Formats: sequence, structure tokens, C-alpha cells
Amino acid sequence: MFPIRDHNPSERRPYVTWVLMALNIGIFASYWPLFDDPRELQRFYYDWAMVPALVTQEGDYQTMLTSMFLHGGILHLAGNMLFLWIFGDNIEDEMGHLPYLMFYLACGIGAGLVHVLSAPVSPVPTVGASGAIAGVMGGYLLLFPKARVDILLIFIIFFRIITIPAWIMLALWFGLQIFGSVGADSDMGGVAYWAHIGGFVVGVVLTLPLFFRRGGVEFWAETHGTPPHPEAKYTYARSGIPKVGRRR
Repeated sequence: MFPIRDHNPSERRPYVTWVLMALNIGIFASYWPLFDDPRELQRFYYDWAMVPALVTQEGDYQTMLTSMFLHGGILHLAGNMLFLWIFGDNIEDEMGHLPYLMFYLACGIGAGLVHVLSAPVSPVPTVGASGAIAGVMGGYLLLFPKARVDILLIFIIFFRIITIPAWIMLALWFGLQIFGSVGADSDMGGVAYWAHIGGFVVGVVLTLPLFFRRGGVEFWAETHGTPPHPEAKYTYARSGIPKVGRRR
């Protein structure tokens, strides 16, 4: 299940979201050649990725920031940028450019702290913008729980785009993180589930002041949990590929 877009257009240009995406893509491209040399790649990650053991034992705190702009592969990068593209513009629209940037960085650092607390002696480098983007998703859930999101549903050979409320998609995503964290050994690497959980919760908490300024529950009652502006309308064009009949 992959989100491909929401029906929640932003009313101002999301410059910060665009810059964050450009930075993530540009930085990844800058060290892409290192993937041909695993030893050099590991050395690069050791210097710039967040290694929980180095944070707790040597105070390597700056890597909580630098690791947010590194990724472990093209699919890792593409997935994160897709989620940021879909949900980031609306949070930036509501918060404003600079507050949104501070919010994004705070969510990423908070996610890193939660991951360190979950595996304080792990020697495994942690990379990715997932924690910060999880915070963006948490803020989106609080502000626009009923905004409509188109998802691509893939089940073996079944492909279909369906539209569901944002709260269902985000709740399922959060539930998968909790499910994945049960029994997961953070010291052995893999997905940093606790970073995702931590970033999401931090995002909700940091969005609460904005939510209350908008009226809290009254904001939901006024907007019915949907965007406070007209939603985007999408139509699906018919395929121009002619159908070929079956021969008998």
C-alpha cells in the first residue's frame, strides 16, 4: 500500500519542502559512487551517520542532524521523498516556512533520540529522513484526519488506486511501526522502527500548539477534519490502448 497523492492542495508554495527534497537528493547523489566500495561507504557512514554507541559513549550528537540527510539506497530515498512530497506541503502551509523547517528538524532529532534510547550501545549506523517525515505525518494526522489520500493497493497481481481518509492510512502506517518494533533487535540493524514511532509522536506533540490556536476540537468541528480550503479533484483518463479480442 503506497500513498501517491492527497486531495489537499497547499495555498502557498512549499519552498522549504522543495529545498529539503533537493538537499536529500543532492547529498545522496554526491556519495552514490561509494556504493561501489562497501569499505569506503561504511567509513562515510561512520563519520556522518548516527551510530547510537558513539552518541552515548563519545557524545557524537551532531550526527543526529547529518544522518537525516543520508539514505541507504535509491528505494529508501524515493520512499521518503514520496511521503515528504505528499504530506510536507500542507504542514508547511499551516505553520509557515521557518517554523516548519524548525519543526522538521526537531522531529528528526527527536526521532534520533528515541532510537538511541531504544538501542544505546548499537554499533549500527542509522541513516534516513524517515524520523523527521514521520513527524510531518503525525502533524498531518492531527490537522487533517479526514483529508482524502489516494493509495496504490498492490496484492500479488491485483493493482488498484483507491481513496481513503488520511487517518486510516496514517494509523495503519503507525500500527505497522509498532508491530515491527515488537521483537525487533535494534542492535542488529534493519528498520529503525523506534525512530519512526518517536518522530511521529514528537510531530503530534509539536503540532498541538498550532492545533489549539486553530480552535482545537472546534477546528475539527468547523472543517470536519478535512482541509480548510477546497480539495483537489482528480479524474482518471481512459486508456488509449485498443483492446484486442480473443481468437476462437
